[in-house]
Amino acid sequence: MSSNISGKIFTFQTWGESHGKAIGCVIDGVPSKIELSEEDIQIYLNKRRPGQSKFTTQRKESDKVEILSGVFEGKTTGHPISLLINNEDQKTKDYSDIKDIFRPGHADYTYWSKYGIRDYRGGGRSSARETAMRVAAGAIARKVIKNKIKKEFKITGALVQVGEVKIDYDNWNEDFIEKNDFFSPDEKIIEKWEKLIIKARKEGSSLGAIIELRCKGMPVGLGEPVYDKLDADLAKSMMSINAVKGVEIGNGFNSVYESGLSNVDEMRIKNNKPIFLSNNNGGILGGISSGQDIILRFCVKPTSSILTKRKTIDINYNEKEISTKGRHDPCVGIRAVPVGEAMMANTLADHCLRYL
Repeated sequence: MSSNISGKIFTFQTWGESHGKAIGCVIDGVPSKIELSEEDIQIYLNKRRPGQSKFTTQRKESDKVEILSGVFEGKTTGHPISLLINNEDQKTKDYSDIKDIFRPGHADYTYWSKYGIRDYRGGGRSSARETAMRVAAGAIARKVIKNKIKKEFKITGALVQVGEVKIDYDNWNEDFIEKNDFFSPDEKIIEKWEKLIIKARKEGSSLGAIIELRCKGMPVGLGEPVYDKLDADLAKSMMSINAVKGVEIGNGFNSVYESGLSNVDEMRIKNNKPIFLSNNNGGILGGISSGQDIILRFCVKPTSSILTKRKTIDINYNEKEISTKGRHDPCVGIRAVPVGEAMMANTLADHCLRYL
């Protein structure tokens, strides 16, 4: 089992490597007669595209998507949708001198140990380059959700912490998120983050980050108790993203600072409908959506590719030191924002098709 397929009804399978000719995916389970164009997908890919600011990798990829199947006369046919993106700016020579050395913090050692072979060119299949196809699938997932729930909804991702520096939630401005290089909802934090990342890069290091995702407009009833809980599936989808090391729903780990009196989401009736007086549980109760905003956060570790020499070994178990050359994100959490949004969309689309 190579486990390259995600989902049960809305499924997508990605393929390709960082320095291969192309990357792609096949999406299945999409209902017929949904309007879909390459432009609908491209707008989300453009958010993730590398080389857009000095705070991300300088690899230049247009990430221009091509629909190969599953769409006829601008509408989905109900059959598998195949997408393709050609790789354009690979610099394989950046990796030739480390082809026999394991980069610490990367998947080099585990891939080599499991498969007996690894694509050392940018990490091959383990590269975050693969996430472009998740974003493409997420664009289609949004179409599926809207088609199924028949009302407006919105998925919003934002960077809320870089290193030790957090946003001020009192400054949350959703309109500002799309207007800055960090996907930050807090305009006042930008200068601090810029200085922090520049400092880390000059020191030959990198920084971790926390991303918050919010989804408005989901109905009550998505998810199943026990093993198909909505929050469990969302957590799995986030943990499948490169470099993610933690996920929390609602108050998450901060719940330990609360009591049963303060953490419980009390209920009342307004206009003959149930309402909640708080949302400490992130819009999911017992693994089932409550109709409130779904809120989660995930933590991305510092980029393992750094210029400062670190201790490691080679394939012959000789002890070595390594400095990773090439073009890398000093804070990979920045470009993880649209990827997180996409994975939330993919998971919610699958649950919408399962239960609505």
